[in-house]
Amino acid sequence: MLVRRSALVKSMLLYVVVQERNVCAEILFAFCSDVCLFSLSAGDITQKGYEKKRAKLLGAYLPQPPGKFLGAAHRLEASMAHERRPPMGPSSASRYHRRRSSGTRDERYRSDVHTEAVQAALAKHKERKVAVPMPSKRRSLVVQTSMDAYTPPDTSSGSEEEGGQGEGTPTSSQGSVSMDHWISRAIHQGSTTSSSSSSTQSGGSGAAGRLADVLAQTHVSKPGNSSTLIFLPSPHPSTAFSLLFFRSSLNIYTCVRSSGVPVSSRVSAKIQQLVNTLKQPRRPPLREFFVDDFEELLEVQQPDPNQPRPEGAQMLTMRGEQLGVVTNWPPSLEAALQRWGTISPKAPCLTTMDTNGKPLYVLTYGKLWSRSIKVAYNILHKLGTKQEPMVRPGDRVALVFPNNDPAAFMVAFYGCLLAEVVPVPIEVPLTRKDAGSQQIGFLLGSCGVTVALTSDACHKGLPKGPTGEIPQFKGWPKLLWFVTESKHLSKPPRDWFPHIKDANNDTAYIEYKTCKDGSVLGVTVMRIALLTHCQALTQSCGYTEAETIVNVLDFKKDVGLWHGILTSVMNMMHVISIPYSLMKVNPLSWIQKVCQYKAKVACVKSRDMHWALVAHRDQRDINLSSLRMLVVADGSNPWSISSCDAFLNVFQSKGLRPEVICPCASSPEALTVAIRRPTDDSNQPPGRGVLSMQGLSHGVIRVDTEERLSVLTVQDVGTVMPGALMCVVKPEGVPQLCRTDEIGELCVCSVATGTSYYGLSGMTKNTFEVFPMNSSGAPVSEYPFTRTGLLGFVGPGGLVFIAGKMDGLMVVSGRRHNADDIVATALAVEPMKFVYRGRIAVFSVTVLHDERIVVVAEQRPDSTEEDSFQWMSRVLQAIDSIHNVGVFCLALVPANTLPKTPLGGIHLSETKQLFLEGSLHPCNVLMCPHTCVTNLPKPRQKQPEIGPASVMVGNLVSGKRIAQASGRDLGQIEDNDQFLFLSEVLQWRAQTTPDHVLFTLLSSRGAVLSSLTCLQLHKRAEKIAAMLMERGHLQDGDHVALVYPPGIDLIAAFYGCLYAGCVPITVRPPHPQNIATTLPTVKMIVEVSRSACVMTTQVISKLLKSKEASAAVDVRTWPPVLDTDDLPKKKPPQLYKPSNPDTLAYLDFSVSTTGMLAGVKMSHSATSAFCRSIKLQCELYPSREVAICLDPYCGLGFVLWCLCSVYSGHQSILIPPSELEVNPALWLLAVSQFRVRDTFCSYSVMELCTKGLGLQTESLKVQSLEMLKQLMGQLYRPSVFVCVQSRGLDLSRVRTCVVVAEERPRIALTQSFSKLFKDLGLHPRAVSTSFGCRVNLAICLQGTSGPDPTTVYVDMRALRHDRVRLVERGSPHSLPLMESGKILPGVRIIIANPETKGPLGDSHLGEIWVHSGHNGSGYFTVYGDEALQSDHFNSRLSFGDTQTVWARTGYLGFLRRTELTDASGERHDALYVVGALDEAMELRGMRYHPIDIETSVIRAHKSIMECAVFPWTNLLVVVVELEGSEQEALDLVPLVTNAVLEEHYLIVGVVVVVDVGVIPINSRGEKQRMHLRDGFLADQLDPIYVAYNM
Repeated sequence: MLVRRSALVKSMLLYVVVQERNVCAEILFAFCSDVCLFSLSAGDITQKGYEKKRAKLLGAYLPQPPGKFLGAAHRLEASMAHERRPPMGPSSASRYHRRRSSGTRDERYRSDVHTEAVQAALAKHKERKVAVPMPSKRRSLVVQTSMDAYTPPDTSSGSEEEGGQGEGTPTSSQGSVSMDHWISRAIHQGSTTSSSSSSTQSGGSGAAGRLADVLAQTHVSKPGNSSTLIFLPSPHPSTAFSLLFFRSSLNIYTCVRSSGVPVSSRVSAKIQQLVNTLKQPRRPPLREFFVDDFEELLEVQQPDPNQPRPEGAQMLTMRGEQLGVVTNWPPSLEAALQRWGTISPKAPCLTTMDTNGKPLYVLTYGKLWSRSIKVAYNILHKLGTKQEPMVRPGDRVALVFPNNDPAAFMVAFYGCLLAEVVPVPIEVPLTRKDAGSQQIGFLLGSCGVTVALTSDACHKGLPKGPTGEIPQFKGWPKLLWFVTESKHLSKPPRDWFPHIKDANNDTAYIEYKTCKDGSVLGVTVMRIALLTHCQALTQSCGYTEAETIVNVLDFKKDVGLWHGILTSVMNMMHVISIPYSLMKVNPLSWIQKVCQYKAKVACVKSRDMHWALVAHRDQRDINLSSLRMLVVADGSNPWSISSCDAFLNVFQSKGLRPEVICPCASSPEALTVAIRRPTDDSNQPPGRGVLSMQGLSHGVIRVDTEERLSVLTVQDVGTVMPGALMCVVKPEGVPQLCRTDEIGELCVCSVATGTSYYGLSGMTKNTFEVFPMNSSGAPVSEYPFTRTGLLGFVGPGGLVFIAGKMDGLMVVSGRRHNADDIVATALAVEPMKFVYRGRIAVFSVTVLHDERIVVVAEQRPDSTEEDSFQWMSRVLQAIDSIHNVGVFCLALVPANTLPKTPLGGIHLSETKQLFLEGSLHPCNVLMCPHTCVTNLPKPRQKQPEIGPASVMVGNLVSGKRIAQASGRDLGQIEDNDQFLFLSEVLQWRAQTTPDHVLFTLLSSRGAVLSSLTCLQLHKRAEKIAAMLMERGHLQDGDHVALVYPPGIDLIAAFYGCLYAGCVPITVRPPHPQNIATTLPTVKMIVEVSRSACVMTTQVISKLLKSKEASAAVDVRTWPPVLDTDDLPKKKPPQLYKPSNPDTLAYLDFSVSTTGMLAGVKMSHSATSAFCRSIKLQCELYPSREVAICLDPYCGLGFVLWCLCSVYSGHQSILIPPSELEVNPALWLLAVSQFRVRDTFCSYSVMELCTKGLGLQTESLKVQSLEMLKQLMGQLYRPSVFVCVQSRGLDLSRVRTCVVVAEERPRIALTQSFSKLFKDLGLHPRAVSTSFGCRVNLAICLQGTSGPDPTTVYVDMRALRHDRVRLVERGSPHSLPLMESGKILPGVRIIIANPETKGPLGDSHLGEIWVHSGHNGSGYFTVYGDEALQSDHFNSRLSFGDTQTVWARTGYLGFLRRTELTDASGERHDALYVVGALDEAMELRGMRYHPIDIETSVIRAHKSIMECAVFPWTNLLVVVVELEGSEQEALDLVPLVTNAVLEEHYLIVGVVVVVDVGVIPINSRGEKQRMHLRDGFLADQLDPIYVAYNM
C-alpha cells in the first residue's frame, strides 16, 4: 500500500510541475517509467500492471484531438492509436498497379488495413534495442546460400523495399520494420558504437569460464532500461521465443552488459538472456500453497472478470422471403434437362476452354440430353450380367474427372440422375500416396462404391501397374473403371427411355467433405433438396433463361456445382467454364470471357479477383458493364472483403457497378446459407462491421474503429435464402439461441439442405437434426435445423455476417481464435520474400489439456537463415500484439514439401498429422512454450521447517514405522575367516590347495587365454613385491598405480603390492585410439593418489611415453614406470604383514555419475568384511564357478574380479567387457560352457547382448558346432566347445545373474533380457540387480537364498514431493521400481531426511544411510577436506538413535516391508533406489529424477536413440541422440517439448540434438550427465541443432 501511495503522490506532484513549468515530454515519460518501475521492483505489480499504470499516468498529459471531448480511457486509446498508425501510403488504387510476381498463390487473406495494423504493431518494437542471434546450422543441413556470404540488406533507399514486395501486398515503407537490426547487438542509448558479427569457431572450455563470469555479474534488467539485452522483442515479457542454433561456423556476438564490459561468448550471451527473460514477471505472484496429498492440479484458467460479456436480448429466428413457385418451373432437374434437350437442342449449355483461353468444346443441351441417356443405359445394362447387374438404381458410383473437363463430368452426373444411381464426385488420385486419398477411399468403401466413372484422358493418366491395370489405391475398395466417352458406349435401344419422376426424397448425390481431423464424410442431398436449392438460387440471383455465366470454381462440388452444373440447366443458361490451369497461365482469362461473351453473372473466389488485380494492366479494353452479379464464393471468409474492395476500386472505372459484387456463404451440410442479392439501387451500401478481435475471442460483438490495431472488418453475405429459417446457437453444448451481440454457429431450417452424413447416424443427429432452444428451454421450431459450421451473427436489417468457420476454431485458454485470422496476420508481416503466400497452415494441437497454436509455412529456397529467423520472430510478435495469444510452435519447411489438396492448397489435417508424428522435417523451428503454457500446476511451496522429532512422532502416531532394515548376521567364523588380511588368505591357500585354479581369463574367441592357481598367484605376487622393493625402492605405505588391461596381470600386481606393504590403486589404461581424451584421466588419478610409481605392461609403458602421449600430457612428470613383463627370479626377503587391520589396504578411485573423481580409502578390515559378506550372500565355496563380465577398476567390479576368489576359493571366469564388442555371444557362451550358476555383469554388457543377439536366440540353440562358428564369426579350437556341441547354448543352470550398478534398476532392460533368453533356459527370477556407492561398494546383492526381487508401482507425482504412494500397475503416472537386491549380511540401512538428518517413515522418500563393517574409511584427497569426509562417512541422526555412525550414500530411496519372508522367517524388507541426490533436479519446488524425464523423451520419437537431461540455473536441458537423417533433427524439438510437458508438467528450456554416441556413458553403463553438461556449456558437443525454448 505504501508503494502505491508514494507513486500516487509522485504523480500528483508531477501534475503541478507540468502545469507550472511545462516540463518537456521526455522527462515526463522517463519520470512515469520510474514511478512504475519503483512499484515493479517492490514486487506488487506485474508487467501488464506496469504498462497500465504508466499509460494511466501519461494519459492526462497527452494532447487531445481538437473539437472532441474524450474520456480519459478514450483519450489514451486514441493517442496510442495515433502513435501506432504509420503515415498513409499511396492510394489503394495505385497500390494494385504492381506487377504480379511468379509464385503468387492463395490471396484469401489480403487486407491493406490489417497489413498496416501489423506493421504498426511491429513498429512499436523498433524502439527497443534488439539482439537476435541468427541460427547457425551444421553444413550438411544448409541447402541454401551460406550465411557467411550474406550482406546486410540496404535499407537506406525505399526502392529496394518496394521492389521486394514480390507478392503485391502493399505496405507503407515507414510502417514496416526495417532489417537494420540484423546484426546482433545491444547498445546504450546515445552510444554510437556497434559491433559486427564475426564468424569464427568458438573456443572450447573458455566459453564456460566466460559464462560463469557473465552470471557472476548479472542482474535482472527492468523493463524500460534501454541498455537491456533483449533477444526478441515482445509486447509482453511473457512473449518468449525459442532461439535455434545449428552447428557450423559459430557466430560470436559481442554484447554490452549494463556495466559496459563487452562479453564475447555465443552460449553465455544466449543463456544469460534466457535467464533474464524467464525472471521477468509473467503472471501475478502465486499464493502460497501446499498440496498434502501430492495431487498436482493443472491450473484452471479463471475467466477474466473484466472480459466482455453479451448484453443484448435473445435473438429471434430470421425467416427468408417466401419461395415463389413459378408455374413453368420443372418438377425435377431431369425434367428440365429433358425439356431443354428436346425444345432447344442447339442452345449452348457449356463451353470449355483450353490452356490458351480458346474455346475447346461447346456442349449443347441436345448433346447433353442424348449423351446422358446413353450413359444411364450403359450404367444400368452394360455392367455385370443381365441376371446380376453391377449397378442398380439407388447404388452409389464414383465420378472421377479432372478439373479441365467439365463437359464429361456434366454428362456423367446427369447420366447418373437419369439412371437413378447416386453420383459421388471425388478428386482424381494422382499417385498412390496422395494427401487425404486414403480417407476418400474409406468414404467410397462405406458408400459401397464398386464402379468409378471417368473420362478417356483421365483413365489414361491414372497410375498403372506393370501389366497396365490401375492399382488399388491405399484404403480404396476394388473399383471397376468405366469410361463415359460416347465412342466407348453402346447405343440404347429405340424403345428404352429413362423414367423421369418428380423430385422425391431419394438421394440425388453425395458431396464429400474433409473434416478438421482429416476424416472424409459424405453429405447426402435428396432430389427434392436439389430442386428446391436450384429454385432458391434462381429466385435470389434473378436467373433467367439463356443468361451467360462465367464459372471459375470447381464444378464438382459446392458453389461451382450448384450454379455451374445444376441451376444453370434448370434455367437453360450458358456456362463458360474456366479451368484452374488456364487461370495459372492467364489470371485475367475470366474477365476477358466476361467481356467477350457479355456474361451477366460470374462465379469466382477472392483469390481470382486478386489475381486479376495484379495482372489487369496487361489488358487495355476491359468492360464489365454487362455483369449484373459477381458471386464471391468464399464471402464467408472474413478476409475476402479486402479483395472485393480493391477489385471494385480498380474496375469501377471499367464499368463495374458496386452493387454487382455479391458475396455468399455456403457449407457442404446446409448448401447455400445466404447470398447478397444484386440490387438496382446503388445508393444502398453493403453492410460492414469493424469488430474488436478481443471481443470476438470472447464470442461477443463489439464495434470498434479502424484506427485500432486488433480489429476484424467483415462484410455482409446478404440475407437468408428464400424459404429458409435461420438462427444462431452457441457453438458448444446444448444448441441454445445466442444473444443479438453474441457470435455463434448459424443453423438453417430448409428443404434445401443436406440430409445426413452417409452411414453415420450419430453424427447426422448432431448436425442435421438440431432443435435450437430459447432461454426457457423450449424448442424454437418443430422442424429440425442443420448446423452450417459457420460462425457469425445476424446484423441490422437481417444481414448475415460471417466471422469464421467451426473447422478453423481454436479455443486457447477459454478464448476463441480463428485459423484464418492468424494466417492473415502472419501474411501481413513484411517483407514476404521468405515464405510463399497461401502456403501457410495454422492448426492447434492439444498439449496439457489446452489447445496450442502451431503455424507451419513453406520457406522460399532463396531465403537466407537470418531472413527466415527475422520473419518468424516478427510473426510471433505480430500475432501476440494483434490477437493477444501466444504461438506454441512456428515451423518453416522447404518449398513444396507440405502435403497438398488436389486443387493445390495445403492439406491441413495431413500437415498436422506429420507434425505430430515428427515427419514434417522443418528447416527452421521456433518454440514458445513459456508464452503459451499458463496452466501448469502451481509450484510447490515448501512448508515451514518441521523438526525431525515432529516428523518421527508424526510417523509413530499415524502408525507408520521408521524406515530401517538390516541384513542377517555374519554368523560363524570359518577357516579362512580367521585371517584379518587378504595377503594371509592367499598364502594359506597357496599352502593348503596349491593347484586349485582361482582365475581363468577368456579371449574374444572364447578360448582360455590364461589361468592362475593359488600357488602361481602367490609366487607371481612375491616376484612383483621383490621388484617393488628393489627397482622401485618403495617403502611401506607408498601408493602404486596399477595401469593394466582387464586380466591376470592386474590381479598379480595387486597382491604383489599387498606383499610389499604398498597401497595399490587400479587405473583403467588409456585407449590407444583415443589417447587425447583418456590419458589425462590416467595422469590425474596418478597425481591425485600421490602414486610413488606406476606398474604396467611393456606395451602400455611405451604408450605412456609415446609422442602421442606427450601431445596430451607432460610425459616428463610421470613417476617411475615399472614394467612387470620381465620379473626378477628371486623372492623378497620377507612378506609384509600390516600391524593394524584398520590400516589402508587399497584406494578405490572412480568418477561418479555426477562427474566427481573421488578416491575412497578401504582398510584391511573393511576389505575382509566385504569379501565375507559377499561369500555368505552368494554361498561361494571352492567348488563353485562364477563368471564375471565387469570392468575391474573400481567398486564391486574390482572386488569380484580381484578379491573374492582369493577369499572364498571359488573359480572366477574372467570375461573383459571390451571383448563383447567383438563377439556379443562370448559372455553367455562362457556361462553355458562352464555350467556357471552365478554370474555378474553390467548394464552395458546386458544391453550389448540384448541388442546384438536379439534376433539370434534361435541360432544360439543350434545343435552343431559349425553354426556356432558362423554366429561368432571366428575360427575356434573345437576342443573348447565340446560341451556346447551336443546341446547348443544352455542357461538353465544359472541361479543368479546380477547386474552391478550405482543407480535405479533398469526394469525395461532386465525384463527384455529375461524374456529374450527365456527360450535358452534362463529363469526370469535369476536376473536381479545390486546396489553400491562411493561410501559402501555393495549394500544390496540378490544372492542365492531369499525371496524373489519384488517390483512395486509408485505415483510419480508423489515422488516429486518426496512421498511414496503405491498404486496399481497401469495407473496414470505410475512408475515401476524394482528392488535393488537383498541387503548384505552385516549391513544396516535407515532412510533419513537429507536436509534435517532426521529418520523418516516408510512412506517417505529420503537418503539411504548405511552402517556396516565394510564401509569405506573416508575420501583420500590431497588437501584432506575433513568436513566432506566427516559428512559422508561419519554422520549421525539428529534425532532417535544418535549414537550409531552412518555413511551417507548420496542416493534417494525408500524401504517397504513386503509380505514375503526371508531365510530366517522374518518379513522381508525391500530397498528401492530412486536416484542420486546430486542428480535430482529441483524444478518448480519439486524433485525430479533425470531417468523419468529421459524415459518419456525416448518414447517421443522413433529416431531418438538415447537421451540425457540436466538442469542449468532454472532451466531443463534435454540432449537427444538422433539415429537417422540430420533432416529429422528439427522434428524432435516440438515432440520432446510436448512429451515433457504432458508427462512431467515441465517446460524444456533447451533441446540439443546430437549424433549417436555423444552422451558419455561410464564403464558401468551409467550416463555421465555432468560431463555432458560441462561439454554443453563449453560448446564442445558439436550439436546438429540446439533449440532454446525461451
